[in-house]
Amino acid sequence: MMDTIFALSSGAPPAGIGIVRLTGPQVRDALAAVCGSVPEPRRAVRVAFRDSAGAQIDDGLVLFFPAPNSVTGEDVGELHCHGGRAVVSALEATLAEVPGCRRAEPGEFTRRAFANGRIDLAEAEGLGDLLSAETEIQRRAALAMTGGVFSGEVDGWREQLLALSAEVEASLDFADEDEVQTLGDRFAGKLANLAEDLHKALAAPHAEMLKEGFRVALAGPPNAGKSTLFNALVESEAAITAEIAGTTRDVLVQSVAIEGIAFSFVDMAGLRSATDDRIEAIGIERAEAEIARADVVLWLGGEGEGPQGCWDIDAQSDRTDRQPKQSPDFVLSARTGEGMESLRRALIEHARAAMPSPGQAALNQRQRALVEKALEALGDARAHRDPLLVGEGLRRARLAFDALLGRTSTEEVLDAVFGRFCLGK
Repeated sequence: MMDTIFALSSGAPPAGIGIVRLTGPQVRDALAAVCGSVPEPRRAVRVAFRDSAGAQIDDGLVLFFPAPNSVTGEDVGELHCHGGRAVVSALEATLAEVPGCRRAEPGEFTRRAFANGRIDLAEAEGLGDLLSAETEIQRRAALAMTGGVFSGEVDGWREQLLALSAEVEASLDFADEDEVQTLGDRFAGKLANLAEDLHKALAAPHAEMLKEGFRVALAGPPNAGKSTLFNALVESEAAITAEIAGTTRDVLVQSVAIEGIAFSFVDMAGLRSATDDRIEAIGIERAEAEIARADVVLWLGGEGEGPQGCWDIDAQSDRTDRQPKQSPDFVLSARTGEGMESLRRALIEHARAAMPSPGQAALNQRQRALVEKALEALGDARAHRDPLLVGEGLRRARLAFDALLGRTSTEEVLDAVFGRFCLGK
């Protein structure tokens, strides 16, 4: 018989309230042992919590949610107590004495919900993202994923695939009767439309961008004012500034949230063609790698000399000895604040446009890899006219869709997904 598990699902003690959650076949026994009886389903009842010797632990509320209509699909119980360490510890110790009960592993509640068909794997991943969301955009994207937005898309793709597979099967049946039918232009058009849907999903913002932040790299030659601008953008003295060229030797990354959007600002070594300093040369190599990785580059060097797509910045406008740029994207001074608000607004608008829109889910690396695998299989199917080979391509695409929702996932994949959850979830 499967164990009954329990864990604190509220904040770590001390707290105003603690919620100890249970799920599994012995929930009724556990509630009876601690509360004296099992309450009426879905009704909060005030009781005295007692240990195995009958001594009172606390006074609180108990709720019972019978299977299968619970969050895990099993019997679920909740003990709402005062959130002190001693109270929570005593409750957990008493539950551990109930035969068949044990403390939960990280993510085990959600894993049981998945195993019992209450949620699919994509929804579980969205729940994990929702628990770790720190910005408004992260929250909205995670809520869309856990709410089944992406799962609904995958189900729709799968239905299209099943209909196409049925056409292939019909073609093969006719072939058995020596009435061979080829899969015509209409079939090819349906395949192309499905492939286009997958291309759109891959082109959407990635979940990693939401977590790591919209990456803004500050680049240019030594002593161009990058570190001063960096400090102004992150509103701290994170980077050392000096009049000496080459002060910044390594890459410095600072994450901040601005108007609900996560940004990662990157300060780096000044770029120049040659240096005898090996440490500075390594810093320049890393800087070039950061430029290639960035979502947008703020270029503080010579006008028109920055990487393609960069924003040309005429920095240090407070200096009378500077050479003004003819047509920069922004003129500013990080020291006086001139032009800084315009730059911030532009960065916010640019990042917001690159982030998922409200209600849109963002795919993580695992999900994108499976969509790419399905797209590759569809490409193979489109490349052939033989119904057997077309059918094989469709079968491989269907397996990728099933893996997206956890219908064909390995234990290693499930361990990786649920291992990042907290104990009470």
